[in-house]
Amino acid sequence: MDDFYTEVPRPLIATARDYAADAVFPSHSHARGQFAYAARGVISVHTPQGNWLVPPQRACWVPAGLVHGMHMHGGVSMHNVFIDEATIARMDLPSECQVIDASPLLRQLLAEAVMVDALYAEASRAGRLMALLLDEIAAMAPLPLSAPLPQEPRLARLCMDMLQQPSLDSKLDAMAAQAGMSRRTFTRQFRAQTGLAFAQWRQQACLLAAITRLAEGHAVTRVALDLGYASPSAFTAAFRRVLGQAPSEYLA
Repeated sequence: MDDFYTEVPRPLIATARDYAADAVFPSHSHARGQFAYAARGVISVHTPQGNWLVPPQRACWVPAGLVHGMHMHGGVSMHNVFIDEATIARMDLPSECQVIDASPLLRQLLAEAVMVDALYAEASRAGRLMALLLDEIAAMAPLPLSAPLPQEPRLARLCMDMLQQPSLDSKLDAMAAQAGMSRRTFTRQFRAQTGLAFAQWRQQACLLAAITRLAEGHAVTRVALDLGYASPSAFTAAFRRVLGQAPSEYLA
């Protein structure tokens, strides 16, 4: 994906590409950090450390050298900004993958940046635009749209299975038994490995699945019931509590 730009002597390079629904990029890495913005559609990002979901008009930061795969949900228009390692260090950009909010200013800057020639003059308007884009990327806040994967093999298998079929009906005791652990050991190791309590991780997995299914056109009621929520209103309340908006507003 756009590795042609690795050797271009500019700190930032912006590109735009459209992808068909269900396009998949197998595991790969980039010499530069990748800021992947979903102008349209939903992107899921997978690494050995976990899964991240990028809703429309949000972005994902992928550090340089991190092995990752991508899956497009619905037709996707992606704007990428590739940032060299010296600039990453100077701006103290994150060392871990994360989903990032996108301000209206950042969205406008991205729309302009993808029109800029790769060999822009750094002392020109284009250069100043790219510098402002970098400042805005560095200022954006992370969003809670990830499901970290534990490294312990039994827990990792369990979490991968749950990501395939997430449900609030997955109970802690049943999951502990499936992993061959006592409740206490399971609880302790799960938090130590993921940084989250099992109930929090389960909610995150359901939230990622919900955003994907909503983006693919599934009705809110169907999504809510399939994921184990008591009612569509309970799902909407949980969605709003984590993301600050109702599902329809978030994906508008």
